[in-house]
Amino acid sequence: MIKYDLLVIGFGKAGKTLAATFGNEGKKVAVVEESSEMYGGTCINIGCIPTKTLIVAADNKKEFKEAKATRDTVVSKLNAKNFAMLDNNPNIDVYTASAKFVSNKVVEISIDGETKQLEGDVVVINTGAKNNVLPIPGLTTSKNVYDSTQFQKLESTPKTLGIIGGGNIGIEFANLYARFGVDVTVIDFAPTVLGREDKDIAEMAKGYLEEAGVTFKLGTATKEIRNNGEKVVVDTEKYGELEFDALLHATGRRANTENLGLENTDIKVNERGFIEVDDYCQTNVENVFAVGDVNGGLQFTYVSLDDFRVVNGYLHGNKDYTRASRKNVPYSTFISPVLSHVGLHQAEAEENYSNVAVASLPVANMPRGAVNQDQRGIYKVIVDKDTNLILGATLFGKNSEEIINIIKMAIDNKIPYTYLKDQIFTHPTMAENLNDVFKLIK
Repeated sequence: MIKYDLLVIGFGKAGKTLAATFGNEGKKVAVVEESSEMYGGTCINIGCIPTKTLIVAADNKKEFKEAKATRDTVVSKLNAKNFAMLDNNPNIDVYTASAKFVSNKVVEISIDGETKQLEGDVVVINTGAKNNVLPIPGLTTSKNVYDSTQFQKLESTPKTLGIIGGGNIGIEFANLYARFGVDVTVIDFAPTVLGREDKDIAEMAKGYLEEAGVTFKLGTATKEIRNNGEKVVVDTEKYGELEFDALLHATGRRANTENLGLENTDIKVNERGFIEVDDYCQTNVENVFAVGDVNGGLQFTYVSLDDFRVVNGYLHGNKDYTRASRKNVPYSTFISPVLSHVGLHQAEAEENYSNVAVASLPVANMPRGAVNQDQRGIYKVIVDKDTNLILGATLFGKNSEEIINIIKMAIDNKIPYTYLKDQIFTHPTMAENLNDVFKLIK
């Protein structure tokens, strides 16, 4: 038995940052990661970084082969950097192995045929999430069918691509591969894509994707998947049989806890398989924490980093900041242009507030839109007229992933919309259009 002050299972954002923090403080730390391909976690290896690198390559009109090479180089460098960050610390032991709990605070690992047991005074589970697999006949047995992780390993693009799933991941891949010249079709049971967005915004996004060459087959169940030679045949209730060179399924994510041995512990999971935690990310077992995607919160790397803040504060005696303190988390869907949102959507605002004002400003009316030669999109803001506070905003346009953070800080700090309406912004920028959209509030 090897004992540690901190035992981290998984190399995600929260866990690796806790490991580095405690290691730098002189504590004895172990980090167990089952795959060398995942040093640094989902974001840098199979999530945000590689996909956005491909998007930038598409923006720069690169051919897919060159774009893929750039993606792989970026991922490799970040993966190695993250490994070195922990492995070079004399207080941290990094184990590349699968961990299985044998009791509440003890895991067993096997390396080169040698079994070891590791025990932590504090244990942090940071194993993330993995692709959800729907029970569609043939989904897991047919050739040329991939999840989002497997699909990124392809060295060339298919001529035709079917995507099951019209959420953020499916839509981002549809947008990306259409820009590389692939004939893309999105299939979904829902009647629309991007279901959490306001209907007008979702329809606008769908229209832009259609202009880029994406076809949509919505409001239909998928009955079966099979092969016709090397082709993938998707049998749908509404549209019959659809045939593709490759099929990507992107139908949500589920907790990555299989084979973790939680059945050998008192740690509780919910009905969806995610580990139950309190406001400090602590499980029902004292000093055992679950951070990042595995605890069922919002699945963003910056939320995992915020879990680090919560747990780090708690373990250092500061309990002021909790998961409940976390509000108004912004997000961006990296289509073209980028779609970003924070706060309430229109229906939510109108349901919860009696005096709501909504204003919209098309990017086509913005000076910077003309400069960018990209006049697609819209800024939409929602205000509580009783207090003049901002309730939510959707920014659909170039650089919205940056501008949305201004709105987030305004909401958090209860800054009235009039402050942004009359604020001085540089010109010509997309940010200055916050002046104009808030001037439309009546």
